[in-house]
Amino acid sequence: MADKTTHKERTRARILDEAARALRLSGTDGVSVADLMKRAGLTHGGFYAHFASRDDLVDHAIGRMFEDSSRMLERFVGAGANAKGLSGLIDYYLAPQAWRVRDQGCPLPGLSSEAARMPDAARARYQAGVVRFRAAIAAALAAMGKPGPEQLAASVMAEMIGAVSMARSFDAEADGLAWLQACRAALRERLGLDAA
Repeated sequence: MADKTTHKERTRARILDEAARALRLSGTDGVSVADLMKRAGLTHGGFYAHFASRDDLVDHAIGRMFEDSSRMLERFVGAGANAKGLSGLIDYYLAPQAWRVRDQGCPLPGLSSEAARMPDAARARYQAGVVRFRAAIAAALAAMGKPGPEQLAASVMAEMIGAVSMARSFDAEADGLAWLQACRAALRERLGLDAA
């Protein structure tokens, strides 16, 4: 019996991984159950053994994406958050892979513009992810002694997410990477990270 549970969990994880890729690339409108199951190497009929509906899938896929983001945040600004960790987070978030690898990474640049139209459960999960992200950055800013760390964290997040979104709007890689580099340098300077 344990083997079947393990197989079912692996299958569900595979579906969620495919859904997360589709969400990052095409938003919620890009999640077709039939296409998704085909890419996962499964039959369309098997979908309902794992999810109650397409909305249920979207909800859990968003949760899956924020699990990945939580690991990223923990790596850089987890326990003992400080300027070095925040500097590392900004460098990682605004690195060239943010332009090159659009089907991975933080869900915020790709989904922020459509969060208000998400199903209720997915929107709640999305908003919880935003709150966790902001709190992690605010903790690092507080450790650095920055005044108003919550407000500043919101601004830093907006700048990071906006930088990635704008960089991805360029067709030419050189233009997208130049945008990321300029935003990274300006943000580091604004926060005094190069002097730290």
